[in-house]
Amino acid sequence: MKYSTLILALETRRKADPLDSPELPELPDRPTRLVSMKKVALVTMGCARNEVDSEELAARLESDGWLLVDDAAEADIAVVNTCGFVESAKKDSIDAILEAASQKDGKRTQRVVAVGCLAERYGKELAQSLPEADAVLGFDDYEDISARLSHILDGGIIETHTPRDRRNLLPIAPSERSDALIKIPGHGERVDELAVTGSAPARRMLRRRLGNEPVASIKIASGCDRRCSFCAIPAFRGSFISRRPTEIVDEARWLAEQGVKELVLVSENSTSYGKDLGDIRLLESLLPALALVDGVDRIRVAYLQPAEVRPTLLDVMASTPGIAPYFDLSFQHSSGDVLRNMKRFGDNEKFLSLLSQIRDRAPLAGVRSNFIVGFPGESEGDFETLLQFLEEARLDAVGVFGYSDEEGTSAVDLPGKLDEDEIRHRVERTSALVEELMAQRAEERIGEEVSVLVEAVHGQEYEGRALHQGPEVDGSTTLVGFPRARVGDILQGRIYASEGADVRAEPLS
Repeated sequence: MKYSTLILALETRRKADPLDSPELPELPDRPTRLVSMKKVALVTMGCARNEVDSEELAARLESDGWLLVDDAAEADIAVVNTCGFVESAKKDSIDAILEAASQKDGKRTQRVVAVGCLAERYGKELAQSLPEADAVLGFDDYEDISARLSHILDGGIIETHTPRDRRNLLPIAPSERSDALIKIPGHGERVDELAVTGSAPARRMLRRRLGNEPVASIKIASGCDRRCSFCAIPAFRGSFISRRPTEIVDEARWLAEQGVKELVLVSENSTSYGKDLGDIRLLESLLPALALVDGVDRIRVAYLQPAEVRPTLLDVMASTPGIAPYFDLSFQHSSGDVLRNMKRFGDNEKFLSLLSQIRDRAPLAGVRSNFIVGFPGESEGDFETLLQFLEEARLDAVGVFGYSDEEGTSAVDLPGKLDEDEIRHRVERTSALVEELMAQRAEERIGEEVSVLVEAVHGQEYEGRALHQGPEVDGSTTLVGFPRARVGDILQGRIYASEGADVRAEPLS
């Protein structure tokens, strides 16, 4: 989606609802206040990787004396961590900025700051188009985020960055790395740097949890070296850079001390983990090490690139106790011709073979994926090929997206663009099919024994996720007839009913 189109939508919204675009107050002349008295709220949009970024920012701010609050209306300054991936995410991020800015009209909130992918990707253009935001900060501002916010809150102006292509930044060679502080612009500094919290004073962790859920994500890498024609992420996130295994294990131990029972390993492409450290199979070593962390009951891996999934990785994921047999595979399509236009690899036959290899090793494995329909050049035959694949694949969870141009990507210049009405029709047809297929897959699981992590208590019923269900994006399991349990408990049950992608389970006995 062109950024100009997004801004046009924003202007239309302003005209329709002037309350969403309050006049910017004049900056008062007032003395600088003590940092310890300032309240900040972090509003996070987008994926789990953004959630980790927000917790890193929270750690920096809290270590400098800021008081973190949950509600932006109760903060002196609201920081919106934006998403810049797809059209809907961009709109949601702008809405969040406008919502936070509406609190400035005679209320406590004085300033609103945009950070994250949308802010990094558009920089000055976003700042000029969105005066409701008092500042737009890029990734390079994260290291000094406390000083930046103090300056903004005290009436100062910070010049907004001009976006640059981070794919041209040279990554640190493995021979030059160490377990000491590694600073990589745009990737965050994740190593032992700031004392934040924890029972052991010697433990230093650049992270501060913003919730108390029994599930937490860990970034194992940042950036991406792939050049998918529809994706702009490498341009603003940079090249793929893995974190050291020792650093990841230390963070896992720290999260376990905070009460986390399930870890979700995230990155732009988890199957590439370790390649820049000289070991493309490093994930196979990392997973068993994480499974030994005391207090962590299960580990889930997100964002697997099908073309890079190795038999050795399948073996480890399917057979290591504590590793969820859950495969988040980024198929995107199944027609070989469309995938080649996407600058990806695979086809129906290869993907079905991969699924067969997974289920041979772990018959009850959960599998999810996302698909783009209406990609330039997608013929009626290509589309029917995708629908056929979905029917044969028996996926537990499916996300469907209609193609739209993303500026800065090579797909913008591809021939064979489909009409928007045709794309919408294909999205609707695919979505209807996958809803039916996911319901069928859930029904197939009736009778299976499941291990469910309790995430919510509703009277005498408990809601959580079985091993085949990923957090937030997949279905859930409702537990009925169990003795009293708490959030964070893991209960064993048997599925006896399903509704859509959700299932219900009762005690084994």
